[in-house]
This record gives sequence, structure tokens and C-alpha cells, in this order.
Amino acid sequence: MTEHNPGKLGDLIVNLNDCPEVSLGTGTTIRLLRYSEETGDWVLWVHMEPGATFAPHWHLGHGQYFVTKGELIYDVGSAPVGTYGYEPIGSRHTEAHCKEVTEYLFLGHGAVAFTNEEGGIQFILNHEFLRDVARGEIVSNVAREEEAA
Repeated sequence: MTEHNPGKLGDLIVNLNDCPEVSLGTGTTIRLLRYSEETGDWVLWVHMEPGATFAPHWHLGHGQYFVTKGELIYDVGSAPVGTYGYEPIGSRHTEAHCKEVTEYLFLGHGAVAFTNEEGGIQFILNHEFLRDVARGEIVSNVAREEEAA
């Protein structure tokens, strides 16, 4: 395994196997491929086990994803393998989950506010948050509250 610096400036070529897999919450792991202190952009490889969920959240920046395995299911529809998705600034999602092993590449362009069921902000997921999770400095759980318990 080669040492990977996801915050490196300039050109970057990274093998997925050189990125440590870290938990982002119950049933979900990520590999942080890249983040930018300059733009706030971040790129993740996401792996979700059957039944994994995401808590309600609100995109403060736009996001894009491409599903390579399984199916991501959320309140705007289903994204099976081979699907590209775009989530504009201001998108609010009350639910996201999978029923089978699901993997996808996610490109985040800014922050995502994770909320509780009443809409109050629980935490902000951004490039700094992901950097700290990948370094093991903080522990996160993006799963719905009933799943996280």
C-alpha cells in the first residue's frame, strides 16, 4: 500500500487500494480519494452494506455520484448500478438506503448538513470533517437515528 495524501495540491493519481477504508456510520464505509482546502470539494468511494442508511440531510453545495454496484434508494428515486445522479444546491433528502451491497463514487462540491427528524442541524459534513474522519480524529455516524442507536 502506497502512502496516500488526499489533500495533496496539484495532479493526483490514486489507486483505491491505497486509500484506507474508514467507517462513516452504521453499515457505511468510505475511502477519501481527494479533498481540497481551496475549493471545499471532496471525492469519496462509498461502500454500503445491506440495510445501511443516511440520516436526513441538506446539500449546501451540489453533489454528483455514479453507482458501480448495487442500488442506492432515496426519496427522489432509485439509482441502480450504472446510474449517474446529480443533487443540486438546496436538495433535501429525508431518506437514503440500500437493500444490497452498494458502491458508488461521490463528488461533493461543498458541505452537507445532516439533520435530525425535526430538521435541526446535527453536524456539517464537509472536506474538513471527512479529512478528520479519515485520519481517525473523529468518529461519525451518518445513519438515521434509529439505525445509529
